[in-house]
Amino acid sequence: MLPRYLTVKEYGEHEINIQKSRFIAQLKRVESEQDAQDFIQGIKKKHWNATHNCSAYLIGEHDQIQKANDDGEPSGTAGVPILEVLKKRQLKDTVVVVTRYFGGIKLGAGGLIRAYGKATSEGLDAVGVVERRLVQIMQVKIDYTWLGKIERELRSSEHKIKDILYLDNVQIDVYVEEDKVQIFMDWMVELTNGQCTMGKGETVYLEQDFIR
Repeated sequence: MLPRYLTVKEYGEHEINIQKSRFIAQLKRVESEQDAQDFIQGIKKKHWNATHNCSAYLIGEHDQIQKANDDGEPSGTAGVPILEVLKKRQLKDTVVVVTRYFGGIKLGAGGLIRAYGKATSEGLDAVGVVERRLVQIMQVKIDYTWLGKIERELRSSEHKIKDILYLDNVQIDVYVEEDKVQIFMDWMVELTNGQCTMGKGETVYLEQDFIR
């Protein structure tokens, strides 16, 4: 699993107009090529009367699956520019369909490349990108007398609290980046004078908005 990667935030769409043609970028996060194909087919049904529904997707930790489709536009003028924007933004597990309703003015190859690239880029800006970081859930168990201090320290730190469980002792579940687990454990021991026990929970991805 990658320690961190970027992907589109959620499903969304964004429309621009260029030389009277409508370009509608529709974006979604996907987990498999089948998911991407299903999304593309769904958009084609939704915009069945569009001039073109051009698409591209990148899937896999190392971008193992890459596809681009011009859907009737001149070869290399639509799907590839969409894909290149995804690569340039270093996105993963993302599919984009740009629907075009022709407005009567031909753009030429260069114009089409710029238009599909712009529609994709502006679509990503509108929908948003997130960074997913691989984190370990650390389970810190302490006596109630330590709760105030430890909670204050955690809330003012880089670590995010997932849960606080009030049991015989208090268990605080904390998201900790994998390469900082030992540092975190040493810190907890120091703060509690060794009066804590720790265990590891799940390894999960934590998301936060990514700003270029």
